[in-house]
Amino acid sequence: MRFSTALRDRARRRLEELNKADIVVGIPSYNVASTIGHVVYTVIKGLEKYFPDRRSLVIIADGGSVDDTREEADRIQITSYNIEKLIFIYRGVPGKGSAIRAILEAADFLKSQVCVTIDADITSITPEWVKNLVDPIVDLGYDFVTPYYRRYKFDGTITNTIAYNLVRALYGRRVRQPIGGDFALSRAIVKHFLEHDVWDTDVARFGIDIWMTTTAIVHAFRICQTRLGVKIHEAKDPAQHLGPMFRQVVSTTFILMEQYWNFWRRIKRSHPVEIVGEEPPGEARPFHINLEYLVEYFKLGFKNFGPVWKNVVGSETYNDLANLIKLDYSSFRMPAEMWAKIVYDFAATFHSWPMQ
Repeated sequence: MRFSTALRDRARRRLEELNKADIVVGIPSYNVASTIGHVVYTVIKGLEKYFPDRRSLVIIADGGSVDDTREEADRIQITSYNIEKLIFIYRGVPGKGSAIRAILEAADFLKSQVCVTIDADITSITPEWVKNLVDPIVDLGYDFVTPYYRRYKFDGTITNTIAYNLVRALYGRRVRQPIGGDFALSRAIVKHFLEHDVWDTDVARFGIDIWMTTTAIVHAFRICQTRLGVKIHEAKDPAQHLGPMFRQVVSTTFILMEQYWNFWRRIKRSHPVEIVGEEPPGEARPFHINLEYLVEYFKLGFKNFGPVWKNVVGSETYNDLANLIKLDYSSFRMPAEMWAKIVYDFAATFHSWPMQ
């Protein structure tokens, strides 16, 4: 079912009562009872500390959590007269994108100067995150602020192996965390995003972050990166947890390549994106990755889908992959050039195969 809005009636009535807010901070949530309280509490402290004279609204846009996510968010008390909190279940396609739509609609309705989105599973968030995200919009006139983290080298699998590289190569901007999740948006770009008819598509699942970053670049909005320091969240072992997110982010990326080919075909080189904000303290923590399982899963994929892969990557790359599966996990290395070629081969196949 298509919805004209992601906001339910109760949420809309509450927004009408509020009428205006200078800052909206939205937190998309789903089954994050263990972390949501800390995130909401820290956001409120950041607003109290750095923007005490601004009218602010903290929104928890929930996907129908079956744990105590909404109860934990509601438990956090607000003592500042300038800060309000709104918790509701959004309408629309299940996924982060629909939650973002609800947050953007609220910010647009309240004529907010700045809208911030923060992931609900972040345990390293500090009050300074709020300042570093809001200031570039309010003080420096940027339209879209992306996060700049310090992360463990194996954290951010999809970012490191696909998202950052393709955004830089195709669209010519070095946005280090194009799917980071913690963004700030001006009123102008909020309205621009809401005008796009993407909210009933797969973008409304996990593809929303790469869609927002790419759209901001292509439509020439002012973009910067802000220092947020260490990002500690529920680390995802790529051998176990990244399948659905991988498919949705990559498919959105390839769809955007189709949509904006006339833009990226003219790009000849990449350019840095300004990094602003003071660097918060802290160091990224390592975590375990089951490399042996990951390599074995790759070998199983080659066994089951090798003929399909051969149609995608061609005989030469296919032979190189066939040699890779002979290696055990301790000596397994895929050359970067091979991986880059595979990514573009799959993009080209996505373009040419009618069923994609």
